[in-house]
Amino acid sequence: MSTALIESDPVAGIEPAAHDGIGARLWRRRGLFATVAAAVMGVTVLALLVLPVRYVATGSIIVAEPEPGGANASPAWAQKLGDPADLESQLLLVRSPRILRLAMAQPGVVAQARAECQRASQGGGLSLGALTGGSAKTCDALQPDSEALLDYLEAHFSVGSVGRSRVINVAYQSPMPEVAQSMANALIRAFLDDQRTNIAKTREEAASWIWKEIGRLDVSLRADEAQIQEYRRKYGLARGSTAQISSERLTSVSQQLASAEAAQAEAAARLQEINADQARGSANSPAVLASRSIADLKQQYTVTTGQLANAATTLGANHPGIQALQRERDNIRNRMRAEVASVAASARQVLDASTALVASLKRQLAAAKTEVGAATDAEATIAGMLRSVEQKRSQYGDLYKRASELETERRVLIGSTRLVNLAELPAKPFFPKKLPFLAAGATLALLLGAAAALLRDRTDRSVRAAAPIATATGLATLVRLPRLSANGFAIRSLVAGRDELPLRLALDRAAADSPVQDALSGLYARLTLAQGGMPLRRLLVTSAAMREGKTFTTLALARRIAATDRRVLVIECDLRCPAFATALDLPPNPGLGAALRGQATYREVTLRTGYPNLDVIPAGPPAADSTELLMGQRMTELLAATVGYDLVLLDSPPAGLLMDAFMLARHVDQVLVCARWGHSQVEATAATIASLRTAGGNVAGLAFTMVRPQAPMLYESRPLPAHPVAGAA
Repeated sequence: MSTALIESDPVAGIEPAAHDGIGARLWRRRGLFATVAAAVMGVTVLALLVLPVRYVATGSIIVAEPEPGGANASPAWAQKLGDPADLESQLLLVRSPRILRLAMAQPGVVAQARAECQRASQGGGLSLGALTGGSAKTCDALQPDSEALLDYLEAHFSVGSVGRSRVINVAYQSPMPEVAQSMANALIRAFLDDQRTNIAKTREEAASWIWKEIGRLDVSLRADEAQIQEYRRKYGLARGSTAQISSERLTSVSQQLASAEAAQAEAAARLQEINADQARGSANSPAVLASRSIADLKQQYTVTTGQLANAATTLGANHPGIQALQRERDNIRNRMRAEVASVAASARQVLDASTALVASLKRQLAAAKTEVGAATDAEATIAGMLRSVEQKRSQYGDLYKRASELETERRVLIGSTRLVNLAELPAKPFFPKKLPFLAAGATLALLLGAAAALLRDRTDRSVRAAAPIATATGLATLVRLPRLSANGFAIRSLVAGRDELPLRLALDRAAADSPVQDALSGLYARLTLAQGGMPLRRLLVTSAAMREGKTFTTLALARRIAATDRRVLVIECDLRCPAFATALDLPPNPGLGAALRGQATYREVTLRTGYPNLDVIPAGPPAADSTELLMGQRMTELLAATVGYDLVLLDSPPAGLLMDAFMLARHVDQVLVCARWGHSQVEATAATIASLRTAGGNVAGLAFTMVRPQAPMLYESRPLPAHPVAGAA
């Protein structure tokens, strides 16, 4: 076959190789691209989680400022302002070991450095400790004023100027934000303290003495005030709302005594009135009449007396009614006397209580007068103590004012360096920063995914054109079966190789797909022509590997041929992985395996399908001894019994996995090898064809399955050796 024949063969679909664009090649390998990109992004996210977080705290100082305290700067200061060497010398001074040692001497620096080192050394293989050589032994060497500690801190500090300004930034990098802040501030304070060391020593000493004296006075004042308060509590000199509590108590007792004496006099007068009334034998005094019981009894007495007077005019003195009224009157009179006696006793009790209260208040009044006298003497003593306290307070104020003046003068004399700001606690990590890190990871993922996809596309040896297999085997392509549309599988189809339809659904769609039916008709015609005028009775359909479309091709071809009024029998010889029963919705059947074991007859395992002229022999339950069964005598006898059919199609297991196809190849007229477009490997397919020929099989040609519409070729067409196959006709 010439090159021209290959290029013009519409069945084989061979085209001159086209140089696809990068976009088309990436889309073809979109599955690999997505996998590599996802893996890189996964590694990026993992690195974002694993890599140690580092924080940077930065503080600022300014050097060579105009000399404070004067209207004009001195010539020396004026020269400093524009001298870059002065700024550089300040940078060197900040980074000097002497300043670092001063920082190391500050409280907590050594402990924080060791804690930071231990955390870094325990962070794992990707930790900051592994990157900087941190280990438990290294951390133990961080001792106060040691060279190891000096080197450790020097590696974490960074000092630099801000642009062309006179501001110096001091930064410290650490996985612990509080340590970063503390260390940066420690170095800043050490530098500023060093600048102040030899300036205003006299003022510092004077201020120090004054502050000590202020402290002593403060203690003395607190002691004197406590003593005054204790003296006040001891002598009751605490003040009330208007005066001393002792004076207010004296006034209160006097008022209570006056009220008590008035109440005593009133109680005595009331008792005297009641006694006089009792002496007269009457109950007419106001104190007695105030009792409700006596008033009621008097009213009853009056009523009874009136009734007795009325009855005496009509009845005799000895009349029982007269006597009853007299007894009732006497009873009321006795009750009145008893009630008057009770009122008198109550009045006496009130008088006794008032007398006792007056006596108690008189004693309290005498005590209050004594206390007021003592308080007057104590007030004079406290006045002297208060004068001493006021003098100390005045001295305290003068000393504090002078100490503040000295402190102000000392600060004014600081010179060329002052603090701009201390380092703040960093809230966000300096590394890794999520958005830039993820953006870099996404970029790397896209690049590596594209590189892997393009490399895989370049080295791909899967079947995407007829020329490579034709070159290796001398066979022509008999058919290209289009890939059926996977409606409802749009998301899955984004990943190549994940859009296969179930076999039953694929057969139903193929029956309604005109291009597929036309391709199947052309396949049968080419197979018939390949017989050279002899009838085609038995056809074996196989493939090099699984999932290459052999079972679909077998059943779809059987349906197509049966539709032309030819009797077709399909035998499922794939005993290890049967699929006919599900694809054709067959009833339970012992299957081919039972027939080959002699457990059922040929007719018992042959089933009619729902399609005219189409019968099948399903495989039955899966069998592990498929090769032994297919190479036995019963398989030959079964095939001999199928003479009543126009065509017998055998669906065998993949020839690259089992020997079953080679056993069957000798019993058929032709062998059709299926190769899945973009999936089957050229070398594996060529080796299968060679093995089938060696086994005695007549390989008619190739059937490309699942060919994508307008699928691009990967291999250049090349001259093929001439061969007698009629597939190119």
